[in-house]
Amino acid sequence: MQNNFIESLSVSETSNKKGIYLDYQASTPIDKRVFEKMIPYMISDFGNPHSSEHAYGWAANEAVENAKKSIATYINALDDEIIITSGATESNNLAIIGCGYAVMDSLSRKTILISAIEHKCVLGAARFLEKFGFKVCKIPVLKSGIVDIDAYKKLLNDDVFLVSVMATNNEIGVNQPLSIIGELARNYGAVFHVDAAQGCYTDLDVIKNNVDLMSLSSHKIYGPKGVGALYINQDSPIKPLPIILGGGQQDGYRSGTIPTFLAVGMGAAFDLLLDLKDDEIIRLQNLRDVLLKGITNLNKNIKVNGCFQSRHPGNINITLPNKDARQLIFSLQPHVAFSTGSACTSGIQEPSHVLKAIGLTTDESERSLRMTVGRYTTMDDIELALELLSAQLIAE
Repeated sequence: MQNNFIESLSVSETSNKKGIYLDYQASTPIDKRVFEKMIPYMISDFGNPHSSEHAYGWAANEAVENAKKSIATYINALDDEIIITSGATESNNLAIIGCGYAVMDSLSRKTILISAIEHKCVLGAARFLEKFGFKVCKIPVLKSGIVDIDAYKKLLNDDVFLVSVMATNNEIGVNQPLSIIGELARNYGAVFHVDAAQGCYTDLDVIKNNVDLMSLSSHKIYGPKGVGALYINQDSPIKPLPIILGGGQQDGYRSGTIPTFLAVGMGAAFDLLLDLKDDEIIRLQNLRDVLLKGITNLNKNIKVNGCFQSRHPGNINITLPNKDARQLIFSLQPHVAFSTGSACTSGIQEPSHVLKAIGLTTDESERSLRMTVGRYTTMDDIELALELLSAQLIAE
């Protein structure tokens, strides 16, 4: 029965009912190979992983530990440096606010540096600490979307205790030179935090990149929603204090029962990505390039936003010359799904702070959109999407 159910899951069948999905940076479907590993921990092996007195708890705890090992392996960390959270947003809050709490009493260092294109949850967490006397400074980015290293060097001083720069931007898909940024932070004794929710197609080796804290997400890599992780370097000079209090689970960093089946799913997703990563990067780049070429053939005046050489392999972010992006998206529903930017700010009608940071005007931002191909995108999907887009994008 269980196997029949799993075999009946077909991403292509379910997605075709709602059209062509080109929004993989917003979320990915659970890979059925991942889902298969999760099922026993929802049905038979349902024990609380923190129940240390019986076999049900032991089995659940072993599954969680194995998942942490899979996550740690992907980023070259130790198993016990991985904290399971509810997602990257919580991980970012724990990293930033938790470190703020850790140094709050002394306030010997009061400055936090974040890039100008960070995710809203990083911006929000940093701004929260301003209420307690901390100072937040934004590191500008170049037109390419890459951190301006010269400007960053000028901002670094002995008052900086935390630097937070994302691995890969969630809107324009640009990758950051983490190793350089992390090395410079360490030269000043600052802790380096990386939001890597979108960065799993890059090299996330925490040792090579001089990372002290790294936030990870499951549902961006074909795992379940509702689970993420935070890497905490055991040698970091500043470690976060908890922002969720209770039973003191996970060495006191994060109280609450770990959802075993979600942790197992996240671990399985990282195991799978480790095997598929190199080939998947090439495949996604090829699909993306065909999509972009087709779009620019429809209208030569379309402009690509952000560096194209160092980028998420499935991402394109473009500015249309003569059409509001939201109007285009709505006109193609329910046939093609893509977005104007971050799903985490859906419903907020304001220009993207990311696009503004790389120099776009408000008008240009409103004419910009993001498309992302993924594991289940086919060449047929690309061709059909281009056909549907053709009437909308032909130059007037």
